[in-house]
Amino acid sequence: MTHVPPFRVELTEGWQLSARAGRLVPEALRGRSIPAIVPGVVHTDLLAAGEIDDPYLDDNESRYAWIGSTDWSYRTTAALPEGEHDRVDLVIGGLDTVATVSLDGEVVLRSANQHRSFRVAVPRSATGSVDIAVDFSAPIPAADAASLALGYRPHVNHHPYNALRKMACSFGWDWGIDTSTSGIWRPIALEAWSVARLDVVLPSTRVEGADGVASFTIEVERSRDDDVEVVVQLAGQSVVVPVHGTSAQVEVRVPDADLWWPRGYGAPALYPTTVELRTVAAGASLGTWSHELGFRTIELNVEPDEHGTPFTIVVNGQPIAVRGANWIPDDAFPHRVTRARYADRLEQAEFAGLNLIRVWGGGIYEADDFYAETDARGILVWQDFLLACAAYAEEEPLRSEIEAEAREAVTRLASHPSLAILNGNNENIWGYEEWNWQHRLDGATWGAHYYYELFPAIVHELAPHVAYTPGSPYSPGTIAGGDGPAQNAESHGTMHIWDLWNQKDYPHYRDYRPRFVAEFGWQSPPTWSTLVDAVHDDPLTPESPGMLVHQKAIDGNVKLTDGLVAHLRLPNEMRAWHWAMQLNQAVAIRTAIEWYRSLRPHCMGTVVWQLNDCWPVTSWSAIDGNGRPKPLLYALRSAHADRLVTVQPEGEGLRVALVNDHGTAASGALRLTRRSIDGTVLAEWSAEYELAAHDSQSVAVADEIARTAASAHEFVVAEWAGERGLWFFAEYRDQPLTVPELQIAVTDAPADGHAHRTVSVAISSEVLVRDLVLEVDRVHPEARALAGLLTLLPGETVTIPVRLPAGVPADALLDAGLGRSANELVAASA
Repeated sequence: MTHVPPFRVELTEGWQLSARAGRLVPEALRGRSIPAIVPGVVHTDLLAAGEIDDPYLDDNESRYAWIGSTDWSYRTTAALPEGEHDRVDLVIGGLDTVATVSLDGEVVLRSANQHRSFRVAVPRSATGSVDIAVDFSAPIPAADAASLALGYRPHVNHHPYNALRKMACSFGWDWGIDTSTSGIWRPIALEAWSVARLDVVLPSTRVEGADGVASFTIEVERSRDDDVEVVVQLAGQSVVVPVHGTSAQVEVRVPDADLWWPRGYGAPALYPTTVELRTVAAGASLGTWSHELGFRTIELNVEPDEHGTPFTIVVNGQPIAVRGANWIPDDAFPHRVTRARYADRLEQAEFAGLNLIRVWGGGIYEADDFYAETDARGILVWQDFLLACAAYAEEEPLRSEIEAEAREAVTRLASHPSLAILNGNNENIWGYEEWNWQHRLDGATWGAHYYYELFPAIVHELAPHVAYTPGSPYSPGTIAGGDGPAQNAESHGTMHIWDLWNQKDYPHYRDYRPRFVAEFGWQSPPTWSTLVDAVHDDPLTPESPGMLVHQKAIDGNVKLTDGLVAHLRLPNEMRAWHWAMQLNQAVAIRTAIEWYRSLRPHCMGTVVWQLNDCWPVTSWSAIDGNGRPKPLLYALRSAHADRLVTVQPEGEGLRVALVNDHGTAASGALRLTRRSIDGTVLAEWSAEYELAAHDSQSVAVADEIARTAASAHEFVVAEWAGERGLWFFAEYRDQPLTVPELQIAVTDAPADGHAHRTVSVAISSEVLVRDLVLEVDRVHPEARALAGLLTLLPGETVTIPVRLPAGVPADALLDAGLGRSANELVAASA
């Protein structure tokens, strides 16, 4: 038979969506079909067809709650690829979630797992075209029924998300909209092939001396017994290996390989790699796998020491001081997240000084584009397995589904050098130990098999070059319910610190001396532009109906107020309230990170909750649901600076922590001054200090600097190696801060034909200005300030770059009202 090359047809358009069953379906949709786009989900198709309004606006969440209780059908007729192929397969990237797939009326697949992909053969009886039907059962009753069948397990939602393998936060979270949607959420295609095809390409990399070694496990599916071979091309080498049966093993050694390093420690060297399957007789290509590989080693240092048990990520033998953030799906409808959107969000992560992203276990395994971006940017990835804040049954059918999705995910992600940690779950072991789950479970299984047996075995088999942890928080060497430190123990492994947000005030972050903090956070509303685009209450207040829909945390507004009033008086005007809460979030997290970095090397990392949002909401994020930076993003940038100077309390006095996370040494005079609020230097001290790369040192502050009899009127300035740290003896509300008369000068940039240009805004003040931010989204929603949360000493000038969309006049930035600071909040309440 003449060889016909493989062929793939994406099935994007031509679909029809209809409601199959559901007592709450609007009359206008009954018996009708509307056009649908794949990838997509019911909500976005209804939105595109004009049948619903944007689910993110006002209280449309509850208005469209009926969607999650409705059965839906997707239908299309697809032309079969031309030519004489041995096989034509329907290749399904993902179905959300309980689905039955039929081809020409014949059921070929039943699925109940959003996190898996599928391949099914098109019946040979199909000629010319094939009718494809994907019928979805309503996820809310499906989850309820699964929970009854498996038996109750504790969880933290109003739906039993832990009984169904659907993105947990699709059912809502304490920052997330409840969509409970359905749909073909990842690509679907027809693939025609003959002879054989690449089924699995699983590379594993290691470092041996100066060499990088890549080992490939390759599996093929055959339709004939023709001789086939694989050709691996890597670093200028081409290695040809015959396929015996359905598998092949290939090893490629790269002499003097450049290593892949995380941000701040070296270049993230990548090697383009291809694996081609071809016939031996004719050399005809049967398919190609392409990827970029990196050579690095990953270890976790969890060897007990005199202080407990550290948790240090070690890359290529170098301990890494982690500056991280937690990641949630960037859209409640994840199919809308493109490569460009991933790039934009990770560029913001770089702006914030991050070198690690933790992909949280209540979301999804992100698309390949996400991990390709982290590979290229040198951002480490800590990937949770998708089990979060719940007990999970270990019985069938859940057990097999969890294993299948885990194997698929590890196989897909293992080739990414940025993947540093695979983590068994989020808070499930902690919940079992401390949230009274054992009592409620009454002997039922809860997930231990997954965390202590299944997942580590899968990682060892498929990704031995990736570290594994059973859960987060994590106390190394301890099995749940056994001897040893409890999960979330301060001196052992990783911690989640939530009692500050929930119960205490942010200065109490300094009560903890953890080894590593994997979650901590503080809330604020989204940027003003995002807020007023999404919530149209009149009047708009912190407790108006739409605001409460977009505040999902239990007692969220109460906690916002409780966390504010020790530092700033509660404003009664909405714009001032909005700014006060955003400022307080930023200062709270800046306080925490600077404290934990000052404890280095005792504490070797922080992972703030959270980087991003999935819709417009009051939450713990640094970037709101429309991709706009909140003041917290600027706080992260300053607190994560490669070189940090921070003043911290120490007993009855103060200390200065010098942190050099730069790749080169730093030296200079450490100059400490105590100043009055008008800038007058009252006391001064200096000494020379030199720090090696990736080093830190603490310096006790002399009493003449650290003590004052006029706390409201004085503060400390610490300067070293071009960096500055400040210590204020009194809270904002107790200082005599006045509204500054800001002097603003704008230097425009020439138009260069691009969509944006960057202009410079120089701002000066004759009085102390604390935590200045430019709210440039008021000029244009897409404008971005590239610096913020800046404190101006009396007489100082700062320059803030601002990225403006084309056509927006630079003079618009001359409006002094764009400048927000703590001063105005204090002065307004005086």
